[in-house]
Amino acid sequence: MGVPSLLTTLLILMIGLLIARLLAGRLARWAVPAIVLELLVGFALGNTLLPFASIAPLSGLTELGVLTLFFQVGMEVRSDLLSASAFTILRLVGLSCLTPLLAFWPLTHWFAMAAPTAWLCLAVLSATGTGVTLRLLSQRSALRSPSGRLLVAVSVLDDLPAIGLLSLAMASGGSSLAKGSQAGASLWIGLLAAAASYWLSGWWGRQRPSQKLDALTVLILLIGSAWLGEISGFTSLLGALWGGILLNRLAPVNGEVSQVLGVLSEVFLPLYFISVGMRLSAETLLQPKAWLLALTLVALGLLSKLICGLGVSGADRARGVDRQLVVFGLIPRGLPGLVFATTALAAGLINRVEFSALVLMVTVTTVLGLLLLDRRIMQLNKVGQNPSK
Repeated sequence: MGVPSLLTTLLILMIGLLIARLLAGRLARWAVPAIVLELLVGFALGNTLLPFASIAPLSGLTELGVLTLFFQVGMEVRSDLLSASAFTILRLVGLSCLTPLLAFWPLTHWFAMAAPTAWLCLAVLSATGTGVTLRLLSQRSALRSPSGRLLVAVSVLDDLPAIGLLSLAMASGGSSLAKGSQAGASLWIGLLAAAASYWLSGWWGRQRPSQKLDALTVLILLIGSAWLGEISGFTSLLGALWGGILLNRLAPVNGEVSQVLGVLSEVFLPLYFISVGMRLSAETLLQPKAWLLALTLVALGLLSKLICGLGVSGADRARGVDRQLVVFGLIPRGLPGLVFATTALAAGLINRVEFSALVLMVTVTTVLGLLLLDRRIMQLNKVGQNPSK
């Protein structure tokens, strides 16, 4: 069978996306996220009609959706993010970041992982699926509750150290574009560029406080920041996130820019999830090592987030924060986990068996976490502790 044309490939992808969305609508009441269905559709396509190699010309477009989402996360990192419950937020972020580090020894000794591969797994374990968690809270009218507001801040900040671990894994694995002594120079250039851009954006914002940036300027900032992050060895994801932070300092975001960013995320992110599923090989899922590693990662992933419950104090509970709701909201790995795994696979940092195990872990924690979160919200509603208030 020959390689399908670009239009044929696009048509098959769109039909697959339509099927995933139709199924998502029917399974929404069970809190099954669309991301899981898109992965399953991609897996079916990649192992039958449409091998992953056939969508290589479209890989840049699918990655644009991911960069846009991280750019939007960076836009949420504002100075007022810690204005309420700062110590609780920092405790939870610290626990969520530090507890997965305890898994370094088991991964390197039980599975003979190289250090960069283990760091990558720790990055996935540290991440939180901000989008899927907050979407469910919004659907259940619990986003503005004390627990919901706490989850918003923790989820946004939680991905920052996780991206740092990803960058460490990429740099220590020699996956950056620069090698040897040039790698260190590239990292320093990236740090200096970040510091200079932070100062310049603040200065520019003070000089022109009433200016409005158009959509094209914002896209140039997004792509330029991602490019700088990639060539300096910090990954394009961290660069895109930093670009969102800079945008906040440059000018307020108007409706046109928000609409453009929303369209990019809405259209290209589902295609990215389908492409991740297409990377999964049915052959690797038949190997016991993939399932053993996946089960180990699931156990470590659940344990690391359950420990975060220690960060919710009695004073937090007194003001309406529910410990279980917060913990369950942190369990899903969602988009960040998939992006980290896919980035590492493309860079040769992990093999296909390890990639399959990571995708399985992300899928299980996302589904299980959302089911537990949805059930806890329903329990609180039944006993009169409405999380929406």
